[in-house]
Amino acid sequence: MAHLENRIRFYHYISRVLEGQRSDPLCGSCKAFANTTARLKEGFAEMEEGYAEELRGLSAGMARLLAETRGRLASTTPGGNAVGQKRAGRCLMPEGVCFIKISKAIQEVL
Repeated sequence: MAHLENRIRFYHYISRVLEGQRSDPLCGSCKAFANTTARLKEGFAEMEEGYAEELRGLSAGMARLLAETRGRLASTTPGGNAVGQKRAGRCLMPEGVCFIKISKAIQEVL
């Protein structure tokens, strides 16, 4: 159950990051945002399907996080015509730093 709760907490955390970065003038129109959003939505759906029985036994607090995450991911949509902002020379974050891609490293550990 700890593994499942950690995954729920991760998706809750990253859904808030995506929600915030959606309005960022660079991140919100970046290819990394579009790809990460799609990947996280797929992963969340797979988690819900794979753990359907266990999800029914969640504590009230975890069930609330799950519901908030479901709603937030459903409403997070990338803008059209996403472009890699680093490759286009617009994102000036240091090499290897991306507010959006950091989620991939966390997801791989969980």
